[in-house]
Amino acid sequence: MDRFNAMRVFTRIVELRGFAKAADSLQLPRASVTVLIKQLEAHLGVQLLQRTTRQVSPTLDGAAYYQRCVQLLSDLEETEAVFSTSRQSPRGTLSVDMPSGIGRLIVIPALPDFTARYPQIELEIGLNDRPVDLIREGVDCVLRGGLALDESLVARPLAMMDQLTLASPCYLQRRGVPTSFEDLANHQMVEYVSSASGKRFGLEFEVGGEWQTVNLPKGLAVNSSDGYFAACEAGFGLIQAPHYHAMRQLAAGTLVEVLPRLAVPKMALSALYPPHRQLSLRVRVFVDWLVELCATPGTGLRR
Repeated sequence: MDRFNAMRVFTRIVELRGFAKAADSLQLPRASVTVLIKQLEAHLGVQLLQRTTRQVSPTLDGAAYYQRCVQLLSDLEETEAVFSTSRQSPRGTLSVDMPSGIGRLIVIPALPDFTARYPQIELEIGLNDRPVDLIREGVDCVLRGGLALDESLVARPLAMMDQLTLASPCYLQRRGVPTSFEDLANHQMVEYVSSASGKRFGLEFEVGGEWQTVNLPKGLAVNSSDGYFAACEAGFGLIQAPHYHAMRQLAAGTLVEVLPRLAVPKMALSALYPPHRQLSLRVRVFVDWLVELCATPGTGLRR
């Protein structure tokens, strides 16, 4: 039995909570995964996994063994990177998740540069606005806008994104162009609802040296960034969004910036990854590349 391979299989079963999912993730026959776990449990003399009809979960011994396996496998990867040519040429699969707007407009268009630098890294990119369970879903790194609330993850700041207050020309023709904070009383907004927490977001401005949240009557409520922009373009009200995401609409004239003299809070953009992945060379080079990308003029992340 290859014990390191068995550990790798075991950790994926714990993370994905199933033998079949782990086998598919590792591109192994399902029968081989079952045999490896039986051999591993026999070798250790303990039961590592509890199997039910719905999912697989670790026993108390299995949970303790999982933590040790994660650290050992991470240490092994780092050691191999130090004493092999892979330090100069990192290789393997890197799974990354990010908001659809960041992916479509900034990261993916620039990826040819990354793949040219690191041709032996195979990227798997997920684009969505929902929260991702990095451990359970086998994701190495995520990009997220806003505050990083999960203290179990390592956060690497990438940028502070400027935000704008926006409206469509058809909306402004109907409701007029607001020129002051007081004018907002005659307007409505598109409400953004977090798909993760259900929190509802209004508009926020700096007035008199203090941040004030304004909850205007809502023309529509949505739970995705693409829907947020679509609703604004359709004339349902004002929105606030990162500058990078509005560059094309501003250039095309489908959206217009309003109240430019009223400051809007910047939005933090961070790369997040589990603590045991911070030694991974693949994660390191990708996050370093993201830092470089976010500092590049013309991305729209900084004005």
